[in-house]
Amino acid sequence: MKIIETVASVTANGRLTASVSDLTAGQYKVAVHVEEPALSTNAPLFSDIQNHWAKPFIEALAAKKIISGFPDGTFKPNNIVNRAQFAALASNAFSLLAKRQPIQFTDIPAGYWAAAAINKTYVMGFLSGYPNQQFRPNAGISKAQVIVALVNGLEVQSPDAGSLELAGFYQDWSRIPSYAKTQVAIATEKGMVVNYPDLKRLEPNRSATRAEVAAMLYQALVQQGEMPAIASNAIVAPQSQSLQTVKTSHQREFRGVWAASVWNLDWPSKKGLSTAKQQEELIQILDRMASLNLNALILQIRPEGDALYASAVDPWSAWLSGTQGKPPEPFYDPLDFALKEAHKRNIELHAWFNPYRAKVSALSPANILPHIDAVHPTSVYPYGTQRWMDPGKPEIQNRTYNAILDVVRHYDVDGVHLDDYFYPYPIASEPFPDSPTYQAYRDGGGTLSLGDWRRNNVNQFVERLSQGIRATKPHVKFGISPFGIYRPNEPPGIQGLDQYDQLFADPKKWLAEGWIDYIAPQLYWRIDQTQQSYPTLLKWWTENNPRNAHIYVGNNLRSYGQPSWTFEEFEQQVAIARNQAANNALGNIFFNMAVFSANPDNINARFGQNIYPKPALAPVIPTVSAPPPPLPAGVRAGNGTISWNAAAKETVRAWTLYRSTAGSWELVEVFPASTTSASVSPGTYAVCAVNRIAQESEGVAIALPQ
Repeated sequence: MKIIETVASVTANGRLTASVSDLTAGQYKVAVHVEEPALSTNAPLFSDIQNHWAKPFIEALAAKKIISGFPDGTFKPNNIVNRAQFAALASNAFSLLAKRQPIQFTDIPAGYWAAAAINKTYVMGFLSGYPNQQFRPNAGISKAQVIVALVNGLEVQSPDAGSLELAGFYQDWSRIPSYAKTQVAIATEKGMVVNYPDLKRLEPNRSATRAEVAAMLYQALVQQGEMPAIASNAIVAPQSQSLQTVKTSHQREFRGVWAASVWNLDWPSKKGLSTAKQQEELIQILDRMASLNLNALILQIRPEGDALYASAVDPWSAWLSGTQGKPPEPFYDPLDFALKEAHKRNIELHAWFNPYRAKVSALSPANILPHIDAVHPTSVYPYGTQRWMDPGKPEIQNRTYNAILDVVRHYDVDGVHLDDYFYPYPIASEPFPDSPTYQAYRDGGGTLSLGDWRRNNVNQFVERLSQGIRATKPHVKFGISPFGIYRPNEPPGIQGLDQYDQLFADPKKWLAEGWIDYIAPQLYWRIDQTQQSYPTLLKWWTENNPRNAHIYVGNNLRSYGQPSWTFEEFEQQVAIARNQAANNALGNIFFNMAVFSANPDNINARFGQNIYPKPALAPVIPTVSAPPPPLPAGVRAGNGTISWNAAAKETVRAWTLYRSTAGSWELVEVFPASTTSASVSPGTYAVCAVNRIAQESEGVAIALPQ
């Protein structure tokens, strides 16, 4: 552990490179200082690689600060690499757990420039020493030795490498040392070997050049899923057959569930649970969702101006620890944990915020700093049994905006989700006490009526938030879940709360302006309720959606078991939504997780059998964008298994596996990004990569014979 920390300290202050073995310690420090500006200019990164075969590998590693060049702006790609230089490069590229105890090499003095890197690569298992505890830092490292170091250090394995005929790849295969043959076969099968200009000549015993080491380091990072694949004619292809791609598809559907933290409705189940218990409950929720083929969790993380995550803006929520401002003990970040666990299961996580509610109960303790109620108490009002922020105050709008954008910037959320609470639901004979704010607006020359002014406050915030999310991370979806009725008699015959005039929300405008990517109207009524008819209301929402936002219907699963709220009711509601798929009704969100967790009447089995028997990806929303997923690499078949190479985490979120059946492609399974193989029966299959917004690559087809 001490060794790793020492290397991290060195890396933070100056990159270790393979170019400095012939410099003194003082000269090395100077070289690091003069290298840094080269990475931030628009000039060519290194003047001597512009037409070099290894240029894309070298520049990609330099951008990650894994390698660097010489003070004169060159890289010297054809210079050979010695063992100390290779240790420095490998220590920058990889940080793995120690496999063995460090030793003191007799020919590595304590002040040697690469001493820390040599020790780090030794304990990680990349390099070993020679007799008499010598390291021989200035000895050249051959291509075969580089390959052995990378395969051993990363513990790369391949079930197919044992049957690989090296003679079919390399004309000089007989020159491969016996100690390296297995590792060369594995590296070849995994696409980690580079040969230039002749793919058939490995030259295993020749000292490796800086360009070759850079390219093979890069390919090792690709194999580990840390970097995206680079097309190059210097990479030895892991399979001889030509790549066959096919177009595949399946019926996409958003299958979401709300998990509420307020009142401990869903998670955590009560205040003050241990970190281990909180994490266990989150995993249980996600495992249950995965078993039901649900693909989106709407997790409430800001129920009352607080935070169920490590916020830079709001205090820790009392719904976690029981005390506002108190973090989990032992510390962890619940949102970061939930995101990682959700993505492992191919479940999107949308962060659910309540913009303006400040306290749900007057009986709870007073809000503390840095809660907005403590910072700007004159902008937060008692209303009924709650406290509510004034949406007309700039300091309130700014606080909520900053809290949400802080999450967008620092967490890998798939979406930002707001519910129906902007201005509070009205209380009879108790007007919302924002008259001083409205009067200040009028005194400043404002001419809008009270209702129009309040709606404008909400509209301005929605527009600003939309612009902020799209400018910060274009792949993050923005959705709102309004009350299910827009206005009474819209459409004719519908009766209920007038959200336009009483909640001051105007979702028709949000849809018309294109500010939101999806809308989830809360259609919390039964099909047979004439004045709040589920199918009539859904049809109205599809007809008032000029920018074709996705519509994910909110369903009141919490009513299950009450009179007339049967499983068949929900089955029919989902069927009605599916019948409107051509009009952009592309899924459902259920309120809330508690029913799935409790599983009354074994309702989960019926959901699995009748509603969601097969997996599905969420629909792709045209208004969000992300780099397209790459084609799966190294797809191969054998011994009852389809396998493929790992891919960069930045570009692949999941994999889909299809089987050719009766002339069409049928989705078999959605796998997490960490998966690289699947056990299958004989047949023809296609593997697709899936990016973070659920776009699929074309499928790489392969047959598994009988």
